[in-house]
Amino acid sequence: QVQLVESGGGLVQPGGSLSLSCAASGSTFFSIYTMRWYRQAPGKQRELVASITGDFRTDYVDSVKGRFTISRDNAKNTVSLQMKSLEPEDTAVYYCKLEDFARAMSYWGKGTLVTVSS
Repeated sequence: QVQLVESGGGLVQPGGSLSLSCAASGSTFFSIYTMRWYRQAPGKQRELVASITGDFRTDYVDSVKGRFTISRDNAKNTVSLQMKSLEPEDTAVYYCKLEDFARAMSYWGKGTLVTVSS
């Protein structure tokens, strides 16, 4: 059973930086999966923030382009989200998702809270 555990959330001032990490366990073929970061702000729907494929292609929602960077370390089965120039609008619970397209399955972590406030 695949398990995802996010870490790195916390309180940061506007303009600050934060780095999130997601560790995957129970997966033998981590390197082939697409990994995604989502976020859900209070009272809003969950939205896709960034994705990285098995061959390291990346994609971002427009609102974070140039500020967020997604990366992966296949040797450690981790995916990271580096966030800079944070804004109060980035406040949300951030979730990690693993996409196993071959088996049409996906897995979610429990999330980590990011609060951007002065």
